[in-house]
Amino acid sequence: MEMSDRRSFLQNAGAGAAAVALSGSSVAAGTADQLGVGIIGTGGMGSGHTRHLASRTDVQIRWLCDVDAKRLAANKEVVEKAGGKPDTTSDLRHVLDDKSVDAVFIATPDHWHAPAAILALDAGKHVYVEKPCCHNIREGRLMAKAVSRSGKHLQVGTQSRSTQVIIEGINRIKQGAVGDVLVAKAWNSQRRRSIGKSKPSTPPDYLDYDMWVGPAHMVPYRSNMLPSIWRWWYDFGTGDIGNDGVHDIDVACWGLGVDRHPNRLTCLGGKHFFDDDQQFPDTQYAVAEYDADGQPTKQLIFEQRIWSPYTQEGYENGVAFYGTNGVLLLGHTTGWRLYGPRNKLIEEQQGNIDLVGHHTNFFDCVRGRQSKPNADVNAGILSAGIVHLANIAARMNRVLEFDPEDEQIRNDPEANALVTRAYRSNHWAVPK
Repeated sequence: MEMSDRRSFLQNAGAGAAAVALSGSSVAAGTADQLGVGIIGTGGMGSGHTRHLASRTDVQIRWLCDVDAKRLAANKEVVEKAGGKPDTTSDLRHVLDDKSVDAVFIATPDHWHAPAAILALDAGKHVYVEKPCCHNIREGRLMAKAVSRSGKHLQVGTQSRSTQVIIEGINRIKQGAVGDVLVAKAWNSQRRRSIGKSKPSTPPDYLDYDMWVGPAHMVPYRSNMLPSIWRWWYDFGTGDIGNDGVHDIDVACWGLGVDRHPNRLTCLGGKHFFDDDQQFPDTQYAVAEYDADGQPTKQLIFEQRIWSPYTQEGYENGVAFYGTNGVLLLGHTTGWRLYGPRNKLIEEQQGNIDLVGHHTNFFDCVRGRQSKPNADVNAGILSAGIVHLANIAARMNRVLEFDPEDEQIRNDPEANALVTRAYRSNHWAVPK
């Protein structure tokens, strides 16, 4: 499935579900039955959030923020057609300064996820942030600390956590339907497009490029960095493993029952197909291991080929949970099948991703109806951690020994330097 097709699917998932009006005394601003919302980033997933949220009666979109004036205008028109009157800006600080904003949706490029989320939390806003929740491992820990000190909720945009059919599949695993799960294998196989080759050029006049780069290291604008193509560049994205693969990695962590980073990880990967400017692997195979005192070591595998539009186990993107008494095969946007001994099909279910349900779970937490988001910051950090360690291992071409407690790569200063990143000197959004 092409990137644009997958994005359209996710944005339209659950579109027929009615938005239920909610009320509660925990609303910080706005009327008793509406939350004030700001949307930061109105491309791809951001425009999907705009459409869904504009149709809800329990929220009011007060701000739209984007560095691309054309996208900002298009999203403003969507909200206005639904009866809203949002303010617009290219500077997220205007959104965060508005006390009528209870929550923000952050759908920026990856390099802005953690900086924007931390700023929002410290400004007293609840946060819904797209996946991966951070651009590197250190940012994830800083984000978790911001959640703790702010007392606000943070939901990561891994919608599987609020999708009933996937919840049912994970419940089968937790109930022991396939015995003890020792290995989970996630995969991402689809055909992407070449991003071509380019040279530095002048940004278009409708783009605030300085704000787009933000706290990241300043590099010249290139025509094949925007829009959406930023995900293939080290400074701004995390590759397709952090784009699509993180959804399946998140489900793999969930079903495997891990609650911390792995002890070791290695990854072989490279550009075996595309001859273009993208810096991340188009072919990748990662293996992570989790040690446990007195218990068998658990293993998480991830593989991707973003030039190969063929299914595995019947699913384009998915996870296989290998147990001591069976296997459960789960497709990201399809459903699942459970097999017992001698490959006997025991049970299967079908269903679609529920983006609207993920929104509602977030708002329920903001209103005090739920104590914890389905995809909280800790879940987001664990799946993002696999992404970052796999990318580091592929770049270093070696096994990484990782300390899950202090989140450092042992005995490898070169690899450990990539646990964080270089930021633009003295930029106001550098995470602290």
